[in-house]
Amino acid sequence: MNERLEYWVKIPVGPIHPALEEPEKFIITLDGERIINVDVKLGYNLRGIEWIAMRRNWIQVLYLVERICGICSFSHNHTYSRAVEEMAGIEVPERAEYIRAIFGELERVHSHLLNLGVAGHAIGYDTVLHLTWLARERVMDILEAMGGNRVNYAINMIGGVRRDLEEKHRRMLLDMVKYYREEVMPKIEEIFLYDPTIEARLRDAGVIPKRIAIEYSAQGPTARGSGVKKDVRYNEKLGVYPDLGVKPITPKEFTGVIKGDVFDRMVVRVGELWQSLDIIEHALDQMPEGKIKAFAKDNMVIFKLKKAEGEGIGRYEAPRGELLHYVRAEKG
Repeated sequence: MNERLEYWVKIPVGPIHPALEEPEKFIITLDGERIINVDVKLGYNLRGIEWIAMRRNWIQVLYLVERICGICSFSHNHTYSRAVEEMAGIEVPERAEYIRAIFGELERVHSHLLNLGVAGHAIGYDTVLHLTWLARERVMDILEAMGGNRVNYAINMIGGVRRDLEEKHRRMLLDMVKYYREEVMPKIEEIFLYDPTIEARLRDAGVIPKRIAIEYSAQGPTARGSGVKKDVRYNEKLGVYPDLGVKPITPKEFTGVIKGDVFDRMVVRVGELWQSLDIIEHALDQMPEGKIKAFAKDNMVIFKLKKAEGEGIGRYEAPRGELLHYVRAEKG
């Protein structure tokens, strides 16, 4: 028997654990502080979404996919809508695309603030948790005011959005952007870029080299933290995003280096928070007047979809990485 095996330790993490957002289990084998192997066990939260979707109509599935993930409910709803719109040849009004972009960035702000707070809590730095989650309440209030709910905003529909952006919402958004830029982001940037506690705990931890990130198809801030300049909004020129100044954020823009560790992944999220605020402001400035739905009456979309056949793919850069929804309709 290898003498080193005597010193290996197996630590189970999950399926229920404070650091995990969903039920999953990792059996981690350690040699000191070096990870030797990870046995991943998933499937604890399998709900058969695909099977259920095949037995519902297009509109019912719209509500179903929104409940795949509470943190990124808009992202799934939006991606599914884009897939169906591609399949049925439905053109979304430009104003609706701008409203979708605003909702997408609001969701990105709340998701990144949540993630930064959880990271602080996981390393015992609860001051970070309290700061970020307090700041997150502002964007959650905006989402509730504009969509009607703090979670599952139900803003998307096939061919557009359900609710228009009113002047009071515009004022709320501009006030929120100003608040975050002046009072929240300087503190968050100071903590995650310069705090010695954060650097000591996160720097050189969980390193994913760029080659490995590409080989294993890493997505979202994880990939960009390793230097992979991949963002569906930018690479696929999604919707109105080409006009809103979106670009992939990497840690090199802030620290001058890319190490692909947990520290870099947090830096990417900080950078994307700044960018989301810019995108929201640009969208408000550039948004045209006009329709927010492709159809004058909501029931017209049902008749359109009943005659649809073919397939469609929807892609979107959710806060934690790329989403892809595939739909297919067969005649009869």
